[in-house]
Amino acid sequence: MSLWQTTLDALALLLSFDADLWHIVAVSFSVSLAAVGLVLLPALLLAFVLAYSHFPGKWLLLSLINTLQAVPTVVIGLLLYMLLSRAGPLGDWQLLFTQKAMILGQMLICLPILVSMMHGALQSSDRRSVETAMTLGASLPRIALTMMWETRFPLCAAVIASFSRIVTEVGCSMMVGGNIMGLTRNIPTAIAMESQKGAFAQGVALGMVLLSLALLLNFLLSSMRGKGYLRA
Repeated sequence: MSLWQTTLDALALLLSFDADLWHIVAVSFSVSLAAVGLVLLPALLLAFVLAYSHFPGKWLLLSLINTLQAVPTVVIGLLLYMLLSRAGPLGDWQLLFTQKAMILGQMLICLPILVSMMHGALQSSDRRSVETAMTLGASLPRIALTMMWETRFPLCAAVIASFSRIVTEVGCSMMVGGNIMGLTRNIPTAIAMESQKGAFAQGVALGMVLLSLALLLNFLLSSMRGKGYLRA
C-alpha cells in the first residue's frame, strides 16, 4: 500500500469517527491527564522547597531527580509489573493490566520531569520578588502564588513537556496495561501493534492525532506568552 493511500485511509478513519480509534484516543488522553493532574501539586511543592530552601542533602536529591528523568520507561514498567503481579508485594491490589496501573506508571515518569523543570523555572526567577513579599508581611501561600504568576509561562511549559512525554511513551503502558482493546490500549501501544501487523492506516491516524495535539499545545503556549508580553 502506498503512503498516499495509507494517509487517505487514515483520514477516512478520523473523519468517520471510527469507534475503536477514538476510544483508543480517549483512553490515552484520560490516563495521561489523570497522571499529570495527580502529581502536579506534589511536584510544584517539591520544586518550591528545592528552589527556596536549604537543607542537608539538597543537591543529592536534585541529582537523583535529574537522574530519574533518564530512566527508560520500560524499566519503570518492569518495576511496577513485579510489584503489582500476583507474586509481588502489591498483588492483592489487583491493579495489573488496568488503567490505574498505567496512571501510576505515568505518574512515576512525569514526576521528575515536572520537578526538574519547575525547579529550574523558580530558580531563575527574580528572588527580589520573594524578599519584597516577605518584607511586606505576605503569607507563604501569597508568596507562592506570586512566584507562580511570575513564572507562569515556564511552569506551563513544564506541564506541557511532561504530558507530551507520557502520552507518547510505550514501554511502561505496554507492560502494566497489557494493551487490552477497549480497556488499556492507548495511542502509542496501538501504533506499535498495528505497525507490527502491517495495518498502517490506524497507526497513521493515531499519529495524526498526536501531531495535532502537539501543534495545539505549542500554539496555546505561544499565544499565552504573546499576550503576556503585550500586557507587560
